[in-house]
Amino acid sequence: MPERRTYAERREYVIRAVSKHRRVNRQKLVAYKGGKCSICGYNKCIGALDLHHIDDSKKEFTISDHGLTLGWDKIVAEADKCVLLCANCHREVHAGIIELQPLTVTSE
Repeated sequence: MPERRTYAERREYVIRAVSKHRRVNRQKLVAYKGGKCSICGYNKCIGALDLHHIDDSKKEFTISDHGLTLGWDKIVAEADKCVLLCANCHREVHAGIIELQPLTVTSE
């Protein structure tokens, strides 16, 4: 009979697997949104990049709070309602120092 994992071993495995899944999805999502701050162009540290919902009334979930564990299609659908900003620009947008310009949709 093959050895079975203990609860503690399985728990650690799941924690590592979910952490890796979130990290990979975050990297893919930042790349999908252009890889840099939409305002200043910052791109040095992925941890300093945030997704800012353009219209909070259309927000279904916060991507950073467990959202990265969902399926890729759901993540992209929510990210399409957001703009990628560095931490500094994101804080300045919320403080009213910077105003986001309306996004223009271009067809190619």
